[in-house]
Amino acid sequence: MSDVAIRGPAPADGVFRPLTIAIMLAVGILGFLGMMLIGAYAPDLGGGGNGSQAHALSKSVNGFSGIVQLAEETGRNPVVIRDEAALGSEDLLIVTLDSGYTPLGDILVTRQAKPTLIVMPKWEMTEDPDHRGWTRYTGLKPASNVEMTLAPGIPFLIERRRSEGRALVGAAYLPPAIRFASPRPLQVITGVRARDKNDKEAAEELENSVLGPDSKIVPLITDDRGGIVLAQVGDAQTYVLSDPDLLSNRGMKSLGQAAGALALLDWLNSNEAEGIGFDVTTHGFARAPNPLKLAFQPPFLAMTIAIGVAVLLAGAHAFGRFGPAERRERALAFGKAALVDNSAALIRKAGREARMGGRYVAAIRERAVIAFGVPARLRDAALDAYLDRLGGRRRFSELAQAAEVADDRHTLVAAARALHDWQKEKIG
Repeated sequence: MSDVAIRGPAPADGVFRPLTIAIMLAVGILGFLGMMLIGAYAPDLGGGGNGSQAHALSKSVNGFSGIVQLAEETGRNPVVIRDEAALGSEDLLIVTLDSGYTPLGDILVTRQAKPTLIVMPKWEMTEDPDHRGWTRYTGLKPASNVEMTLAPGIPFLIERRRSEGRALVGAAYLPPAIRFASPRPLQVITGVRARDKNDKEAAEELENSVLGPDSKIVPLITDDRGGIVLAQVGDAQTYVLSDPDLLSNRGMKSLGQAAGALALLDWLNSNEAEGIGFDVTTHGFARAPNPLKLAFQPPFLAMTIAIGVAVLLAGAHAFGRFGPAERRERALAFGKAALVDNSAALIRKAGREARMGGRYVAAIRERAVIAFGVPARLRDAALDAYLDRLGGRRRFSELAQAAEVADDRHTLVAAARALHDWQKEKIG
């Protein structure tokens, strides 16, 4: 048997031509790389989820994708933050809320000395049953809900007012470019709710909150009646915007409101800021780092490229040989010599070499009978005695006995060689 075909090579089948194989490999490799890239970056390419939510990915009327796009087009480098580890950036962070009960403790701790704008909720929204992906107003959120935005540290008092689009009033030190017309209706902060000194549970919550009992709010933008629209919390760089319509998609339909929004964000941002962050982790879009994505980002990108180049070189080596191809030998060669060699190999593997001495002696004895014309009536000891009388340096019977009693390979080879020499000497 052999693992090499005896007949010549069959004509090449068109399905397995080198060009066809190369195309199949290219398509497979590109598909695999595409799958890896999609797996790494698909979460970043996803939409804004529920369109009724007020976040930077939402394109609904109460969403904030408009200001994000506007900041992008004007070179302000907005970043939608999905990773909680990125909340510690020195850039201005805008936190938009769907509910006043959204926990903000971790963000406030992280952003104590960094510019942060908290946008209060205002509208109750629902999905439009008649148009997929659309939303519609169902009314304003309860004031009690909005008042809890920074509670228990600062339990606000919230009021909704008919504004009729009158201009808002900015603090004297604000840039003149920060100009807004009042949204309709206008949601303002009218003060801070008095705390019940006898309420031990509320006192304990206040003690554990980030904003202590001495935290005060400083008005920056108000309406014509003194209602606060934008406030600074104490001496920190934490700001609260009471009416989200100044920044939401609803407000971005006006050129004047959009210009005022950009001027406000520029003023709130720090001098060394490189961009503006829009938090979506409070809306359930928080995501841990993707190990697969790390392979396509520095410093691991260099290793990924090196592995890719190594794979390409291995493929080139497979398609183009360096030097002539070596012809494979048959596992079992043709001819008597090959048959003898294979038989000897089988005997050697079986460990039966030492038992072949007697058969070799019998073979030499038969050849000697024919070569020397030994009488046919002689057998066994008489035949060996006849061969001993032929003379020579050593007697045949001694050589035959040495070969028969050999118990290892080396002794057997030596005895067989001596018998061969005896035969050669006699035939001469």
